[in-house]
Amino acid sequence: MNHADKAEKYFCNNFNCSQAVFTTFATELGLDEEIALKIATQFGGGARKGEMCGAVSGALMVLGLKYGHCHAEDNEEKQRAYRIAEDFMNRFTAEKGTVVCRELLGYDVSKEEDMVKIKELNLFKTTCPEMIRCATKIVEQMLSELG
Repeated sequence: MNHADKAEKYFCNNFNCSQAVFTTFATELGLDEEIALKIATQFGGGARKGEMCGAVSGALMVLGLKYGHCHAEDNEEKQRAYRIAEDFMNRFTAEKGTVVCRELLGYDVSKEEDMVKIKELNLFKTTCPEMIRCATKIVEQMLSELG
């Protein structure tokens, strides 16, 4: 099963967009599945406020897990991590126009009346899987390019 299919399977099994993207890769990078799912939980739905798309947050966490800054004195490591994050953000924005959940959905998950429309229009089953697949594909490309 490829990464996009695996991430979509997580999403279809009652996990959010952030959990789906992050856990798909985090387990391959040595993180326990349960811990990965827990870490990513709070980022779904733009941290429940319609802010940064959870699929984007999950992807950034994957890139941080692989290429993150963890040595206080290593500024090059820190700058490289920031460049990688910026590259991901640019690629996602180039494909989808924004990284903001409420802009991608056209509705705000933090507003009760908008949630009614989101569910009525089935956006969690149409738009969200598309964002998960896009974020996963970009992470896959970047991991391949960066080694």
